[in-house]
Amino acid sequence: MKPPTSPDLNLGTSDYHLWSILEQRVYHTHIDDVNHFKTRLVEEWQKFDQKIIDWAIKQWRPRLRSCIQQGGGHFEHRL
Repeated sequence: MKPPTSPDLNLGTSDYHLWSILEQRVYHTHIDDVNHFKTRLVEEWQKFDQKIIDWAIKQWRPRLRSCIQQGGGHFEHRL
């Protein structure tokens, strides 16, 4: 398996933490419709702590190293 197709390089595995925090904040209030949802996402993203974003970005280097060591296969168990 080539590294670009490694299932453990899926962005969802890294940004799950970000999305769970953002989701909790967005849904803290009742959402009326799609436009309100979009507005709430933007509002809460603007208030997001940069440290949380930096943490998620820093997770990529170890993930990429593990992917290379595993030859592009599954490596989540190595993190």
